[in-house]
Amino acid sequence: MKYKWLRSAMLTLVAGTALTACSTGETEKNSAEEDKVSIVTSFYPMHEFASQVAGDRADITMMVGGGDDPHHYEPSAKDVATVNEADLFVYSSPEMEFWTESLFETVENDDLKIVSAAEGVDQSAHSEEDHDHTEGESAGEVKIASAAEHYHSGDMAELTAKVEGNTTLDHWHWYTRSDESADWEAVPNEFGSELSYLVLDENFEVKAELYGEDHEVLTESEPVTITVDNHEDEGEEAHDHESEEAHDHESEEAHDHESEEAHDQEGEATETGEDVVVAGLAGHYHTGDAVTIMAETEAEVSEWQWSTRKSDETEWSVISDQTTEQFTGEAVSGGLEIQGVGLDAEGNEVVNTGTIEIIVDDHENEDPHSWLDPVLVQEQVDAIRDALIEIDPEGEEVYTANAADFNERLQGLDQEFQEAFEGAENRVFVVQHQAFGYIAERYDLEQIAVGGLSTEVEPSPSRIAEIGTLVEEYEVPVIYYQQGSDSSIAQTIASETGTETAVLHDLESLSEELQSENLGYIEAMEQNIEALKLSIK
Repeated sequence: MKYKWLRSAMLTLVAGTALTACSTGETEKNSAEEDKVSIVTSFYPMHEFASQVAGDRADITMMVGGGDDPHHYEPSAKDVATVNEADLFVYSSPEMEFWTESLFETVENDDLKIVSAAEGVDQSAHSEEDHDHTEGESAGEVKIASAAEHYHSGDMAELTAKVEGNTTLDHWHWYTRSDESADWEAVPNEFGSELSYLVLDENFEVKAELYGEDHEVLTESEPVTITVDNHEDEGEEAHDHESEEAHDHESEEAHDHESEEAHDQEGEATETGEDVVVAGLAGHYHTGDAVTIMAETEAEVSEWQWSTRKSDETEWSVISDQTTEQFTGEAVSGGLEIQGVGLDAEGNEVVNTGTIEIIVDDHENEDPHSWLDPVLVQEQVDAIRDALIEIDPEGEEVYTANAADFNERLQGLDQEFQEAFEGAENRVFVVQHQAFGYIAERYDLEQIAVGGLSTEVEPSPSRIAEIGTLVEEYEVPVIYYQQGSDSSIAQTIASETGTETAVLHDLESLSEELQSENLGYIEAMEQNIEALKLSIK
């Protein structure tokens, strides 16, 4: 019995030691995972670049999968929750992922570091020998120009923010407040250096802030007061526009108060002589943005009736569930027109907003494909490296070495492009969509695009015929289409002109073939070189 007890005790001790060791190992594993930097990236190129720099020191997730369009993506609640827990968010630029503006307004993560890898990178400012990074550019004093001495209710204040010496940064936010005792409120959907803002009945203040590549405020303007003077204490002579020289920002007709009824959206006075002002209208919207406007009037209105239509060629459709002075809707691709009618208790029209145009600009005319330039990518890699060092100083040596290694591979890729097309006489290539302008600019090639930058807009028959003529003129042997996209347009032109078709990677996503072979950005770009050699000879 004695030995049996001793053996049992020894087994218990061994088991306990094993469990303790297992538990300790598991704890160390969990601790190591928790110590990793959490990175969220927008779409494939940003994920690739961040992964190359971070290595094993980070957990990296990608929001936009291969089947989604990174330009028109809509973040889910799960995406927002993931970003709320992240240390770093990496995206390309507001021109590419314009949905990030609304994402940043939704996210509640004060510790989140944001890197817009491509924002502020100017291709024309970089030669093959000059790879200086624009991060750290000093920002001087912001000045708001073009403010008039005073305005009338319904005028549009056309303002411009400028920073002396700034050549690359152009990400602005505008704010207004009623007076210095009030809080500043952001002007929605206005991120450029120019602001058009509807002036109502009261004075207010405006300021502009210039943001850097990491979405940080670099500098801001002093408040500018917008003074409203409707000449209410003067006779009709006060409305003689010969004396209103301060309003040279609008035409004389725009100040004719007999024809313009206190707003810039063609609002008309009814027979009662009452005016209506539309407030809250942004200069432009993106597809999917919320549109919230308010009709303001001194008329006695019991109920509002709102209608919408796509254009003046379509019929108005009444929105039955919106009967207050506020209209709420959604911006749709191609734009929208809205009209509000104020009714009295008997259902008679009292006042009318006229046609309000909702301008939708999804930045389709701005080429966002900067990740296709291996020289500019080196700067994007550096921006990601610097951000990682900032949030994880202990990993500086790893991040610096990883970035240097990948940049060396990018320099080799740049050299491959140069050597492939050096001395070529035919430097023209024809693409289905205009996505390869950065490659063309960097290596002195000429891109001819059947369609524009948008993959959603189909070229007209006349444009296709024009391309056919150019194909014959330049003796183009190949029509290129983007990997993963519909090739029907390229196939049509190829069959009509006796040419072939070939694939170019725009790398908005990585093909399944490359993924299956564990290949990435460098290999895809090398395939682009080989494909372009079919035309560039």
